Order: sequence, then C-alpha cells, then structure tokens
Amino acid sequence: MVRADAGDPEDVTAACAGTDVVYYLIHALGTGPSFEETDRRTARVMADAVRASGVRRLVYLGGLEPQDEELSPHLRSRAEVAAILLGSGVPTVVLRAAVVLGSGSASFEMLRYLTERLPVMVTPRWVHSRIQPIAIRDVLRYLVACARLPADVHRCFDIGGPDRMSYAEMMQRYARVAELPRRRILPVPWFSPSLSSHWVGLVTPVPAGIARPLVESLRNTVVCTEHDIAAYVPDPPEGLLGFDEAVRLAVQRVKDSAVTTRWATASVPGAPSDPLPTDPDWADGSLYVDERVRATSAPADRLWRIVEGIGGDRGWYSWPLAWKVRGWLDRAVGGVGLRRGRRDPDRLYVGDALDFWRVEERESGRLLRLRAEMRLPGLAWLEFHVEHGDGGGAVVLRQRATFAPRGLAGHAYWWAVAVFHGFVFGGMLRGITRAAEEADT
Repeated sequence: MVRADAGDPEDVTAACAGTDVVYYLIHALGTGPSFEETDRRTARVMADAVRASGVRRLVYLGGLEPQDEELSPHLRSRAEVAAILLGSGVPTVVLRAAVVLGSGSASFEMLRYLTERLPVMVTPRWVHSRIQPIAIRDVLRYLVACARLPADVHRCFDIGGPDRMSYAEMMQRYARVAELPRRRILPVPWFSPSLSSHWVGLVTPVPAGIARPLVESLRNTVVCTEHDIAAYVPDPPEGLLGFDEAVRLAVQRVKDSAVTTRWATASVPGAPSDPLPTDPDWADGSLYVDERVRATSAPADRLWRIVEGIGGDRGWYSWPLAWKVRGWLDRAVGGVGLRRGRRDPDRLYVGDALDFWRVEERESGRLLRLRAEMRLPGLAWLEFHVEHGDGGGAVVLRQRATFAPRGLAGHAYWWAVAVFHGFVFGGMLRGITRAAEEADT
C-alpha cells in the first residue's frame, strides 16, 4: 500500500516504480469550480509518471461522450483526462461508462434517495435524457480484464448494460425493485442545473458540490455507440447484468451493511488532516478542552459497543434537534452536515466517515477519536475512552471534546457555543452510559 499526493510528480512517480499496470480512478469532482483544472493537472502528472516508470499498461475509467452535443463540464473533463492519458506514450485503455449502478456510489445514492424519499417529484427536463447504465460487477469485470489486453490495444471503449432508459424510467424501475409505490414525476422547464443540484443536495446525502456536475451531465445523451470491447472481453454466457438485477444487488448490500466503500469515504475538500495536538502552546496558546467522566455499572464490552455504534441512524444520544440544527447550519455554509451517516451500523475503522466526523484513531474496546470535518474556524476532535476498571473498579467512560481555534473567530466561536456544552456533551455522556446499562444485548 502506497499513499501519494496525486498532484506531486515525485510522489506519483515513486508510487508507479516497479508497477506493470496502473488503474487511474481519480476524479476531482466535488473539489469546487476548479475541478477541471485539478483533473487536468493530476492527469498530466500521471501520464509523465507512467512513462518515466516503464509501466506497460494504463487503464482509465471515464465517461461516455455523446455525439453532436455540448458536453457538460463533468463529461468534458472526463474526455480531456482520457486524451491526456492516451497521449502518455504508454499503451492505454479508456473505458467510457454512464451511470454505474453500485452500492456506495454517488450516482446510485442520488437515484436511491430521490426515489425513496419523494413519492411525488417536480423534476427538470433532464429526467428524459437517454442513459445506458451499467452494473458495477460488469465494470469491475472489464477493469480486471484490461490488465491482460495485448500491448497494441490503445484506444477508448464504450461500456454499458443491456438497458437504455431515461432517468425518470430509472426512478420508476428502482421503485418497483425496492417494492415502493409508483412515483409521480412532473417535469417543469424552469429547473436550472444550479437549482437542481441544490434540490438534490437537500433531498439526498450527496452535497451540492458533487451533485451539480453530475446533474449537469444528465442533460446529455449517454449511450454506447459501439461494443468493440466484446472482441477482447466477451460478454458472460448469461449476458450483461440488467438494470433491475443490478439495483436489487445494490439494495441488498445496503440492507446487509456490506457496502465496502462509499462516496462519503473520500476526503472532504478543505477538511483538516492535522493530528490531535498535544502541545499546549498550539493555536496561539489556546487549546480548549471539555472533558467529562462518568462511571457505569455496564460491562466494558457493552459500553464499547454503544460507543462504536454512535452516529448515523442511532444519533448522538443527546438533544437530537440540536445535532440536526448543527448539521443544517454546516450544510448551509457548504459543509457535509450529517448527510454521510455511517458505512456500517456497528463497526468503525480508521478513515471511516461518520456524519460530519472522520475516525482518526480506534483502539478496540478502549479508544475512539473522531476529527471534525464540519466548517469551523479551527480544528475539533471528540474522544471516547472506555476505562475497564481493572482490579474490580467501576467501568468509566471518559469523553473529551478538544478545539484548537484559528484566530479571533475561533476563540469567539468556542465561547459562543460553550453555554450549550452542558446540554450536548453532558447529555451525550449520560445517554451513552444509560444505553449501555439498559441494553439487553
């Protein structure tokens, strides 16, 4: 496992050293209005790195390009990245796909939440554009097979499933597979992409910064114009996976909590990555701490299960309305809010997104440290320590909120919200221990 900054030529060249095949799956979607320039820059870095490192095959997953239509910024960037990589001097395959149907993807989450939450929808005209979606299983099959293609294969391939439909049809068929009543869809002419993206951001967990480029792309006709990939990667005997079966599998994985990766796991633009500071002189000499301790009669392992299961649908064990309002305020200023939820209802891993936090450190049974990714004038952490009461002592939960302010605004923010800490943090400590004491399993 090698970690590298995609915009750093030395980092990427070092990562490619000794590598036979490179899959380029990076996309700057959601990083702001300059995402096209970011995509362009990182693609050039990769093209130079694979050429310098002697890589024998480069594989890129891009987007379908409609014929005789003005491309959306998202699809235009996908096409530009493809051209840069094809010009790398390394044998390159570009797989061009439309909507990929798979649990955890931003496109699938948009479709899922729009359909599940809105029995009646007022929609823009793009719901009638033609789309040829493809199941994630078929995408993965193509990607894996590309590693073994002959060296003289250097081109783009269109990939898509057997169904061609409009977005409105996709929502109706999703509803049928999910056993929901038929949706009523009322297209109107005055929905701009900007307005549509804010509407999608309000209804779904996908933020407007990611939704807008995706929504703008839906105005294009994205269907395959060839199926040449079959000459190198034959279709399976049972055929490519259809829309209904792809949705059924994705929905089942969501129900089974078997979603390995999610769009929300990607880092948030501008989110802090600083570790918890231990220097008391950090942040202009101030490091605000709210620490609370509570003994409990619950066993340590049960208390830990409650701590590790916090957030998402279970909430934060204190003042649900206050947490919701904080999430709404964060979304109003462009933050992630509480929309991301959890990847798994019971287990957390370092790096997981958890509402507007990210898991920074986890020591099973003892420590959970979360780093805030909400918009703040400073850096914030929330820690839970389960102290096992060795030698017959009581089990103790130690909860600590830490805030490192940036400038005067940071200090003002802390003192403005400090009055609520007793209700929010105190209530959370009491709620967690009470839940552990009352739990039967």
